[in-house]
Amino acid sequence: MKKIMLFLAVAYCAFMLNGCAVYKASVDERPIKTIYNDEVITANIMAAYLKDDAKKILDISPASYEGHVYLVGEYATDYQKQRAIELARKTDGVRSVTYYLLPKKAGSSCGTTDNIEIQAKVDAKLIADDRIWSTNVDVKAVQCNVVLLGIVGTQQEISRSVAHARSVPGVRSVRSYLRLK
Repeated sequence: MKKIMLFLAVAYCAFMLNGCAVYKASVDERPIKTIYNDEVITANIMAAYLKDDAKKILDISPASYEGHVYLVGEYATDYQKQRAIELARKTDGVRSVTYYLLPKKAGSSCGTTDNIEIQAKVDAKLIADDRIWSTNVDVKAVQCNVVLLGIVGTQQEISRSVAHARSVPGVRSVRSYLRLK
């Protein structure tokens, strides 16, 4: 466990030294210590997923904002879904767990490539909008449904982010978990 924590700490420091990360931290609505704590929570959840027997949990992405964890992704069995939620709740520092988890659909008309394309198009629209701190909005796409995560400064940023996501062709629905600071 100590080796994992050391690796995560080193990886986090390398991440924070990256110019992009420094910029992101400077415009983030959270204090640096909170950002760090959230990154540790997210990394610890991912480490728990990697160690767990239900390896398909890796189709679920955790994200933490002020200790509030969001799980977004797909699951193959109810056990995998429940296990992902359970592991997240057991993680130190987690205040609450909210999830947007969909059962995997065999032969779905929306695959990984479609999700990546949708996510990139939503990100591009957010970046192009000078009234949104786009680095504060994390975009996830699952089965062509968009999930918006993060902490923003104004209700207008939430409304504009949702509108941009809805405007992308191929998006089936938009779920916003954006919160105001």
